[in-house]
Amino acid sequence: MDLKQRAARIKLVIFDVDGVLTDGRLYYGAGGEELKVFHVHDGQGMKRLQKAGITLAIISGRDSAAVTRRMQDLGIEHLFQGDENKLPIFERLLQKLGVTAEQTACVGDDLPDLPLLQKAGLAIAVANAVPVLKQAAHHVTSVQGGLGAAREVCDLILDAQGRP
Repeated sequence: MDLKQRAARIKLVIFDVDGVLTDGRLYYGAGGEELKVFHVHDGQGMKRLQKAGITLAIISGRDSAAVTRRMQDLGIEHLFQGDENKLPIFERLLQKLGVTAEQTACVGDDLPDLPLLQKAGLAIAVANAVPVLKQAAHHVTSVQGGLGAAREVCDLILDAQGRP
């Protein structure tokens, strides 16, 4: 099955955060507060997917107030943070939403994302992903995480589904 066929059947997209929605660097302020930088193009793409009826979820191994705030801004209700064992969360989410793994796209960059990419109908690694993730992926983005990779994924899926 080719990439466009895989993308055409997607009903759920799961994103990692660090290295996917951000460039992977961790910023700490003088008071120890964590700062994250998100690209506005990624957010716009995610909103477009939601408008098209595609459900979005975040599964991140790190827990971050900045991520909680950004996902609230984007209206993403399926947010899971602070657990690097992502596969059980993935399986519970599919069951809760009534979608299959084949109808799910997963976007990742590092080893905790590998089990999800191995199960997903559309496995995507960002350009800055570790080699083993790139090997497991059906597609590798042309840009790095945090620099528009999520938007590229969103546009790919919307195009495959014939949506504006």
